[in-house]
Amino acid sequence: QVQLVESGGGLVQAGGSLRLSCAVSRSILDLNAMSWYRQASGKQRDLVATLGNAGETYYRDSVKGRFTISRDNAENTVYLQMNNLKPEDTALYYCNTFWQSRNYWGQGTQVTVSS
Repeated sequence: QVQLVESGGGLVQAGGSLRLSCAVSRSILDLNAMSWYRQASGKQRDLVATLGNAGETYYRDSVKGRFTISRDNAENTVYLQMNNLKPEDTALYYCNTFWQSRNYWGQGTQVTVSS
């Protein structure tokens, strides 16, 4: 079992920054890649960024150069630093991992960017 708890969302003006955190209930070194997804109201859930165990990263095109995914192995926490936020980044952001043939999700944290 893995529990994921997101935090750090909020309301920010366009151009501002937020850092999301995902606290993981077990050593993240035991897990496969950690990812952040987001789901805007009425839309599908989309992959935002992934961090592999070897440090490899993936970002969706719309956030490249603005978002950075990272982790603190000692704290078992994954972060998503979001800079130069845009109104289209408004969504519920979820932490995700896939471990032992099961997909795990957190409860999500809301990010709202005002124009």
